[in-house]
Amino acid sequence: MALRVLHLVGSAVSPFYADLSRLYAQGCLDATEDRSRYEVHLAYVSPDRRWRFPTGLDPAALQDARPMELPAALEHLSALAVDVMVPQMFCLPGMTHYRALFDVLGIPYVGNAADVMALTANKARAKAVVAAAGVRVPRGELLRAGHEASIDPPVVVKPVDADNSLGVAFVREHADYDAALAAAFSHADEVLVEEFVAPGREVRCGLFVRSGELIALPLEEYTVDPASRPIRGHDDKLTRDASGALSLVAKDSPEAWIVDHDDPVNERVWELARTCHTALGCRHYSLFDVRIDPDGRPWFLEAGLYCSFARKSVISVMAAAAGIAPDELFALALAECTQTRKR
Repeated sequence: MALRVLHLVGSAVSPFYADLSRLYAQGCLDATEDRSRYEVHLAYVSPDRRWRFPTGLDPAALQDARPMELPAALEHLSALAVDVMVPQMFCLPGMTHYRALFDVLGIPYVGNAADVMALTANKARAKAVVAAAGVRVPRGELLRAGHEASIDPPVVVKPVDADNSLGVAFVREHADYDAALAAAFSHADEVLVEEFVAPGREVRCGLFVRSGELIALPLEEYTVDPASRPIRGHDDKLTRDASGALSLVAKDSPEAWIVDHDDPVNERVWELARTCHTALGCRHYSLFDVRIDPDGRPWFLEAGLYCSFARKSVISVMAAAAGIAPDELFALALAECTQTRKR
């Protein structure tokens, strides 16, 4: 019998996050479609917080689907009797409140639990947890409106709970602080200021759980340079074409590549990632941004605990480098999710 799989898509916050969600979710559907194994259902939450259950994710299909308020949507979800949910929402409520709703409904979902997502969405709190576990992190301070930064540049300024590098800035001189803080505060009520860890290198490390065992995937590395590109910004990750369609930059760029398996940095970063995964209480999979300083020491920057299973999703790219196709990775994650519930 086919597994009844619900993909939860959209955003309760903004059209940008709704478009980002649709981009990744459609990529997942394209990469994992197998009608002999899965009976696929879609739930779409729009920024007005109404629900739709469309037949597809294109604008026409969304327009044709009847909008529902939450009580009616819950009745519809109950009638669907899905076996598992795949979260594809990337706004803060989508990563937390909407996952928690499925906990209440008793429907298991792939990926990290709502409380873990809430913890890691706050960069300062995630950093404090992994630091307590012995992981090296940049020195920093958390600012609220009206407070002045005390750390001398160079520093990185970032909204404490924004994603995709929105509002992130590199500050070389004290004169650049005001503009950077203003930009960051436009995205969050709190701003994290961190000492700049000079590259070195910058990598991302993905882990996934298979039959209870934590598996480290090949690292993906990105071009960084202290002078010309000290950090990766929003424009290095996402862009819109002339028609307004959202697309992923890094995955189409020669400035991102898989680290050679024999590179000695792998073991250092994998050790850091395993410690972070355990300290943060992750399950099924995890993903971490890591800066490697000129002395070869890895530093935790952020946790990005999501995977859409689209071919261009970073964990899928890493898994493919290890010989695991997106549909196989998806099947492994669903199996781990359903088995975890039975344990």
